Amino acid sequence: MQWPSKNQWGQFFKVLSSQEKILFSGFLFLFLASLFFLIFQFYLGNTTPTPAEGGNYVEGALGFPRWINPIYSPSNDPDHDLTQLIFSGLMKYDSQGKIVPDLVERYEILEDGKIWEFYLKENVLWQDGKQLGADDVIFTIEIIQNADIKSPLRANWLGVEAEKISERALRFSLKNESAIFLENCTVKIIPKHIWEQVLPQNFPLSSYNLKPIGSGPYKLKNLAQDEGGKIVSIDLNRNPYYYGSASYIPKISFHFFETQDELTLAFRKGMVDGLSLPSPLATASGNLYALSLPRYFSVFFNLNQSAGGTQILAEKEVRQALNYAIDKQALIDEALPGQAKIVESPILPEIYGLEKPSKIYQYDPALAEEMLEKAGFAKVAEASLYLPPNSDSPRSVDEEGKRVKVVKKTPAFQFKSDLTVGSQNNEVKELQKCLAKDSAVYPEGEVTGYFGSKTKTAVIKFQEKYKSDILVPAGLEKGTGDVKSMTRKKLNEVCFETGEEKFPLKFTLTTVEQPLLVEVANQLKSQWQKIGVELEIKTYDISILEKDVIKPRKFEALLFGEVLGAIPDPFSFWHSSQKKDPGLNLASYDDKESDKLLEEARQSPDEKTRKEKLEKFQNLLIEQAPCVFLYTSDYLYMVSKEIKGIKTQTIFDPSQRFSGIEEWYIKTKRIWQ
Repeated sequence: MQWPSKNQWGQFFKVLSSQEKILFSGFLFLFLASLFFLIFQFYLGNTTPTPAEGGNYVEGALGFPRWINPIYSPSNDPDHDLTQLIFSGLMKYDSQGKIVPDLVERYEILEDGKIWEFYLKENVLWQDGKQLGADDVIFTIEIIQNADIKSPLRANWLGVEAEKISERALRFSLKNESAIFLENCTVKIIPKHIWEQVLPQNFPLSSYNLKPIGSGPYKLKNLAQDEGGKIVSIDLNRNPYYYGSASYIPKISFHFFETQDELTLAFRKGMVDGLSLPSPLATASGNLYALSLPRYFSVFFNLNQSAGGTQILAEKEVRQALNYAIDKQALIDEALPGQAKIVESPILPEIYGLEKPSKIYQYDPALAEEMLEKAGFAKVAEASLYLPPNSDSPRSVDEEGKRVKVVKKTPAFQFKSDLTVGSQNNEVKELQKCLAKDSAVYPEGEVTGYFGSKTKTAVIKFQEKYKSDILVPAGLEKGTGDVKSMTRKKLNEVCFETGEEKFPLKFTLTTVEQPLLVEVANQLKSQWQKIGVELEIKTYDISILEKDVIKPRKFEALLFGEVLGAIPDPFSFWHSSQKKDPGLNLASYDDKESDKLLEEARQSPDEKTRKEKLEKFQNLLIEQAPCVFLYTSDYLYMVSKEIKGIKTQTIFDPSQRFSGIEEWYIKTKRIWQ
């Protein structure tokens, strides 16, 4: 049978009527459509969509980069985000929060945890094509250990000696066993051949901080700065030398914003594809990832009065009363409904499987007021004036119900001894100074420390000037020139200022200029106001807060968050060695017993021993009340629906949301099964 020719097909349509042509065309269309549908269904049924290379991702970040350098980056979130993508460490966190090898192919633990040996992967290159080796790792650790560098990571590496075994192997020797050492090895490595010529004092100022060369999945392409030199955007390209799996997304850009409102608006306008959120967006189109993060938010009281602390908060009873006065559940219901859980401890026992503290501050405003009364802070019955210390200007106590502590002034010096002609000591010198203030009494004004005739004459004049207080009670008509009880009492009244100092129960709470934290601060103000506390709230942009407030510890109380690691280790936040920058002991808490417990917990490889030490520490710290623990919440990360492959569930700092970045993708392709 022969297939009709083209000419025969033409003749076929000529013999058909108009109606038959319409019917034929309809059936032909249905046949072709059905055939296409069947082929398409067959294709879909026998192929699988898989990630494909392509697309660009834009991350929106709050704050601005300063040091794209892992030596300093933990101090600034934008820097930490960038180093997560540009650099790599011996170890890393995977998308489930587990610590796994990164630059190393294997490691060994020897001598009960005091010796750690790491063996690097072959042919690992820096982004400039140079070989990465053991020398780079050792150089990085020694730089962190150098006190002149002032790295916030220094405390993690004290007591650790690094030794080169070969070009691809190195050994760490620890003075003491460490339960957290493997987590410390997630630190990112910097290239020795770039940084070895930079003097330690010049590290923070080096241009290399904004020209990073790392070994991570992405490398710096370019950065844009505004007229003031502030970095407003950064572009990263896929690293062609990366030793791991190549990323599907060839380009990632970061756009930096001054405020959360600006960042949120940029997301709504489609200018950025992803951003971190303090709270869910009501009307935003994207996928919201709630990442488990072991962090807590607290009010940290500055116990260092020489820096920015206040005498009021130095009193333990006041700090405890402030704890009892906070209804944490009510605060969460008002400011973070459904988004947070109450925190009572610095070690988050619910997350790490530790015992809850033996003492917690249950909401009890009556007890709080009772404690304040015992501490001397009485409620003001009516509006009045008081004179602040070191001030000549009276200040108004605006409202009834606020609390003021009245402290009687005690002179630094008072006359206590009988003095007469021939006496020679410091009291005579102070007597002469006092008498010299009145030229009619002691015109000579000599201050020698020796009680002679001139001094006696001056004392007689003083006694007769205050005859009714000194001579009359003693039944005398004339002065004797001797300094005894009645004369001494009047001298103490006249010579030295006495009186009262009034200390209002008032302090300043500082936090980030962020709607959620500002709302939390306002809730704290409202609750503390009920027990007579006057609270002033100050807010700052995060970059200014970190540089000008937290770093020099210039605050009275600070509403801020802290993040624990994969292994609970509160050393950096509460050990006395961490009171000054770059340490993170924000409250300047200083307690020898706490220090010992933190050191022993950090060094012990035995989980049971660590547990016992940390539980003792938490009870000790809670009793001292250097802060008010408030709440913990998940880390909220909003990403455009176009971005797929995000599998991260648990993180231990915000930058770890990029764990598994190699698996993110925008484009897809289908492959035959």
